[in-house]
Amino acid sequence: MEKFVVTTDSGCDLSGEYCAGLGIIPLKMCWTAGEENITDTMVPAELKAFYDGMRSGMEPKTSQVTPYQYIEFWTPLLEKKLPIVHIALGSAISGTYANGVKAAEMMREEHPDCVIHVVDSTLASVGYGMLAINAAKMRDEGFTPERCVAELERTKASVNTIYTTGDLTYLYRSGRVSRTGMVVAHTLNIWPILRLNVAGTLLVTAKERGKKHTLDRINKIIAEAVLEPEKQTLYICHSDIPEEAHEFGESLKEFFGFKDVFYTYIGTTIGSNCGPGLMAAFFTGKDRTK
Repeated sequence: MEKFVVTTDSGCDLSGEYCAGLGIIPLKMCWTAGEENITDTMVPAELKAFYDGMRSGMEPKTSQVTPYQYIEFWTPLLEKKLPIVHIALGSAISGTYANGVKAAEMMREEHPDCVIHVVDSTLASVGYGMLAINAAKMRDEGFTPERCVAELERTKASVNTIYTTGDLTYLYRSGRVSRTGMVVAHTLNIWPILRLNVAGTLLVTAKERGKKHTLDRINKIIAEAVLEPEKQTLYICHSDIPEEAHEFGESLKEFFGFKDVFYTYIGTTIGSNCGPGLMAAFFTGKDRTK
């Protein structure tokens, strides 16, 4: 018997179908293109058109989930009369988490018996998708919501993330890198390696010239951080470079002996900022506090 409901948002970069299979209920976030407001469908096959649009000059904008959107999303779930555990996009990346906390407080004022736990994942993309998957497993194993939340808080820093891209155009447009940094990188074929620190802030931790040197450096970083790869799934995200991402994932699986590899598209929430051409690896390893 379920003891709580697991919710997250579509920025977790798990497909709607995959979430449904695990009993995870996602709040679908929105993005805009010009005057058009579009709701995330969570259908990976539709994301190629999204990235093709960016290649053609579309500049999508994202917005954080408002407290009232949270309330509208959670209210029907109160009929289950079960606590809610919500895993949110990291607070260092978006105000979505803070708005979730505010919405939960507003709902408790109107429904004093409702229990809503909002977890700051300190992660992005499938990084917090991994937390949602783990929460669903704990729910199915009979954990109480309080024990589940405590375990998520204890383990979230062990989710390691590594991003890289050879095209900084879109990171420049979104304000993640300077124009000078973009020009120098393009001129010298420099690929940045980006990671999230324990607070969830995205930082450039290394730079390499060319794709080969970059992937070699990523191998060294993973070797220093990963724990028991043979017992875990490696998650690979990409923004419309499926062949490169698959080659990347399979090489890491062979080299480190990961149990298996889960491939997924980077969705519109993160993709609006990073643009096409980015790859990311997510795995369980040493705490990001170290």
